[in-house]
Amino acid sequence: MSHILLITSSPRGADGLSTRFAADLARQLADQRPGSTLTVRDLSVDPLPHIDDGYVDGRVTPPESRTPAQIEAVKLAEALIAELAAADILVIGSAMINFGPPTQLKAWFDYVTWPGVTFKYGGDGTEGLVRGKKVYLVTASGGVFSQGPFAPMDFQSGYLKHLLGFLGMTDIEQLRIEGTAYGPEAAEAAIATAGKALQSLLTQPA
Repeated sequence: MSHILLITSSPRGADGLSTRFAADLARQLADQRPGSTLTVRDLSVDPLPHIDDGYVDGRVTPPESRTPAQIEAVKLAEALIAELAAADILVIGSAMINFGPPTQLKAWFDYVTWPGVTFKYGGDGTEGLVRGKKVYLVTASGGVFSQGPFAPMDFQSGYLKHLLGFLGMTDIEQLRIEGTAYGPEAAEAAIATAGKALQSLLTQPA
């Protein structure tokens, strides 16, 4: 039995390929594990407010001294972190926007990246505290960024993997849906290739 957390963030909502493939992957992972639970956080349907001084100041202010705005900001961050901590498997859907992840997903990371809670400082640098999780990163892009001339411009994959690793999540599998902007035939081929890659992931141990 596993607890799976699915996070989607495409501005296109359910029509976004990153959302469609991430949701399909999460459902099939759950089906493979009888008794598993699936929590869905759709950041397109229910976007998070961007962090502000309520969050930045509130998380370092003693609970009894927090303002109402700080209380709400910290409460939201704590809820998101609790959701993450409860998961054994994390499935993230991210659609490339201007070479990086959507701002909706960036906001989620801003809330869960909390010094002393999800990572800590030590004599040898920083240490991620969110450990023991399998992560499936599902990325979609109109161009081809896994190789070729656009590869150096893929600020989505590297950035997200860096943040995950920074928090302690290093067991990451990436599923790419790419090259969909090169016409209907290319889009169809890209979706078919991604579908085969998804099925391959499902045969691997989580």
